[in-house]
Amino acid sequence: MSGPVHVIGAGLAGSEAAWQIANAGVPVIVHEMRPRRMTEAHRTERFAELVCSNSFRADDPLYNAVGLLHEEMRRAGSLIMAVADAHRLPAGGALAVDRDGFSAEVTRRLSGHPLVTVVREEVTALPPPSWGLCVLATGPLTSTALAEDIRRMTGEESLAFFDAIAPIVHQDTIDLEIAWFQSRYDKGSGRDYINCPLDRAQYEAFVAALLAAEKTEFKDWEKSTPYFEGCLPIEVMAERGLDTLRFGPMKPVGLIDPRTGRKPYAVVQLRQDNALGTLWNMVGFQTKLKHAEQVRVFRMIPGLERAEFARLGGLHRNTFINAPRLLDATLRLKAAPYLRFAGQITGVEGYVESAAIGLLAGRFAVADALGRSPSPPPAETALGALLAHITGGAEAETFQPMNVNFGLFPPLAESVRGKERKRAFCERALAACDDWLGLPHRLPAPREAA
Repeated sequence: MSGPVHVIGAGLAGSEAAWQIANAGVPVIVHEMRPRRMTEAHRTERFAELVCSNSFRADDPLYNAVGLLHEEMRRAGSLIMAVADAHRLPAGGALAVDRDGFSAEVTRRLSGHPLVTVVREEVTALPPPSWGLCVLATGPLTSTALAEDIRRMTGEESLAFFDAIAPIVHQDTIDLEIAWFQSRYDKGSGRDYINCPLDRAQYEAFVAALLAAEKTEFKDWEKSTPYFEGCLPIEVMAERGLDTLRFGPMKPVGLIDPRTGRKPYAVVQLRQDNALGTLWNMVGFQTKLKHAEQVRVFRMIPGLERAEFARLGGLHRNTFINAPRLLDATLRLKAAPYLRFAGQITGVEGYVESAAIGLLAGRFAVADALGRSPSPPPAETALGALLAHITGGAEAETFQPMNVNFGLFPPLAESVRGKERKRAFCERALAACDDWLGLPHRLPAPREAA
């Protein structure tokens, strides 16, 4: 074995990669620029800081693709999933975490590992071959200097999109005479979400105010940058038609207003954001409204008339490479195979997907460091399907960020449909994952279908 593996960036992907490497007995040096240099979205120097949401999304491993990815990562010894499970908050069928406790524990566990060295510095250029094996996990907020060097090395223009952050409200400023606790269809504890109801007149007035409100101005070079469809600002969705929000993040299905005994015309949901239950995140309310406008417009929502905001929404620019063109099947940069990429910069979207690619990059780096051939996960697994998509399954010419979904998996031989089709995908994936990891086959405990 040569020297240590260098991991650049201590977000979810970098933290997971470093953990996988160190736990396999290979020394690792983690380079993290914060707090020496902060990003547009991060607020702390902690590893794996969550900036957009505190949700890891659905946690059902037998009927949901992201829940399946959770389970595969747990079986592969994921640090991110272990800490998320330890800091989970009530969220119905989803896995939400106390963001402060989560990032603090990831930082503590990784910094305390005997084979991990943490260097607080900004890496402004791609490491030279003399560094040996490297994993680049700088995320969607890669610094300008490093992004320019990636562009120089690859000859490719990095693609970019804007990712919007939702506001967080102090729970004690929500009017619970109007709003009420309920999960859709009463999943979970029944108190996992706070719901603010709107009648038709209130909804239409809210949409009109949203459209008329003053938005953040983009710089000239940013104006052509596309949004990721899975994280559109609320006002961009509203521009697509009067009913878009009512059939999107403000859909009232599965909810009954206890004051009227009826389903509301539209609803705004808030999800618990910290372990104390003092902070609540406005679900699906990513926004590029100016801060004063956010306060004015969002206080039009019944139940939020006196809301105080712990954090207002905002935008940050996300960057990702054209992975199908630039990376090989084990995430190595074809132009410089000692370099691996991991996380959102590879064109996966979402916290879980980012950490999953970090997990794979770490395992592949271990194999290289120990002189073994890397063993990619089978394509039938969620890990394998996601990896295959970004390393060649997607069209390079039209490549865009992607969440894990059953559309990435090889087709089933069986002609099953609906809910049973999802279960068939998951059972096949878990059996293949256990074979890959050398584990006995087992199904997880049944959970409510997502």
